[in-house]
Amino acid sequence: MDLDLGQLRALAAVVDAGTLEAGARHLHITTSAVSQRLRALEQATGRVLLVRSRPVRPTASGERVLQLARQVSLLVADTTAALGGAADDEPGRGGADDGRWVRPPVLPIAVNADSLATWVLPALAHLAGPEAEVCLDLRREDQSYTARLLRDGSVVGAITSDAEVVPGCSVQPLGALRYLAVATPEVVDRWFADGVTGEALRRAPVVVFDRDDELQDVWLAARASAAGAGERLDPPRHHVPASIDFSEAVKLGWGWALLPQAHASGDLASGRLVQLDEAPVDVPLYWQQWKLRSPALDAVASALVTAARAALVPIS
Repeated sequence: MDLDLGQLRALAAVVDAGTLEAGARHLHITTSAVSQRLRALEQATGRVLLVRSRPVRPTASGERVLQLARQVSLLVADTTAALGGAADDEPGRGGADDGRWVRPPVLPIAVNADSLATWVLPALAHLAGPEAEVCLDLRREDQSYTARLLRDGSVVGAITSDAEVVPGCSVQPLGALRYLAVATPEVVDRWFADGVTGEALRRAPVVVFDRDDELQDVWLAARASAAGAGERLDPPRHHVPASIDFSEAVKLGWGWALLPQAHASGDLASGRLVQLDEAPVDVPLYWQQWKLRSPALDAVASALVTAARAALVPIS
């Protein structure tokens, strides 16, 4: 099977952008040219690779070819950097520097929201700063679901709570992100004056990140069992899908929630927040990436692993 680099780039651009038109703008070619490249790629593979919905999405076969497209793109960028020049067929290369400037490779990475809001950005700052070695395309997703983005070819690496190795990937333990169940004194006085009972947990409003956020429910199930409540507890819920705003909602008294220790520690010390339960909840995190020898990808992995040693607690 003979696959063309331009066709692979067209597939990745369209999936990332969501439409053929947006993918064409990214590649600085016409929509018709993108369509022709995609048809040629489907003819070469003998498979339908895209569902032409809005946004477009890859088929099962398309996910495999998309993974190849990203791997090839990363290898081309690494080789270009090693040669110290710009690829002839890449838009935006060359010009005033006569080809000596090298566009950094783009690395799509899946990161859970709380890691993104606490330790990941400082960890990667030296790679993405003024002397940028890479361009980072961070995809925010719950840690329970980031691994699926590796499987479908959307990203080249992911911070995930899944220790099971994704086929074609390697895995390294990072540590555990520690959470504390907290609320304002006013919420505690209103709902938990008689303690963290099953009845209190059934009635007290809880703040959750989004519909994929299961952390509060895991804690609820454990507390309900300890409190002797035999049924699943389903308290009133506020959804606040942004980490800093989520923390602020808890601090404003919207309800109780589990916050990363880094977000809660200062307010616990000042008395603005109090803990509902002394026992922390530790969510283990792992770094998974494709088994691909890439200096750019390895640099990201090294930065994350090093930072995680200081930011996270050991996995028990």
